[in-house]
Amino acid sequence: MLKTDLIAVLPDLRAFSRFLCRERPAADDLLQNTVATALAKQHQFEPGTNLKAWLFTIMRTQFYSERRSARRRMDALDACFVDATSTAPSPESRAEMMDLAAALWRLSPQYREALILVGACGFSYEEAARLCGCAVGTMKARVSRARRQLAEAVD
Repeated sequence: MLKTDLIAVLPDLRAFSRFLCRERPAADDLLQNTVATALAKQHQFEPGTNLKAWLFTIMRTQFYSERRSARRRMDALDACFVDATSTAPSPESRAEMMDLAAALWRLSPQYREALILVGACGFSYEEAARLCGCAVGTMKARVSRARRQLAEAVD
């Protein structure tokens, strides 16, 4: 039963991994590692609870753990990564989407994560707060501030 339900959540997991990683190969690796971990630890899942939240928690934990490890290993290489979104000319709609994406990435990590979890992934404030380990009021404030900052940035 868990495997069938997990398959139904894969599109949302993939979207969240793409949001976190920004690069398709890294996102695919994160998704694969998340599914492998979930299957290996399926005995820890409590039936009747929110599978999607459980899987997103696994993904989020793995992402930040891998990110911390990579940062320790490659501090000297951080300057080598350049945002390539502004190099190619594009139609107006693509430019607007790129502006929106750039504005999204200028938000603080907490605001960006809150906005994606609640706005794009469909989690309730309560579920998102549990995923991030914060109070519901904090999550609501983060989403509100993220929306306001994003609106100001694209106007």
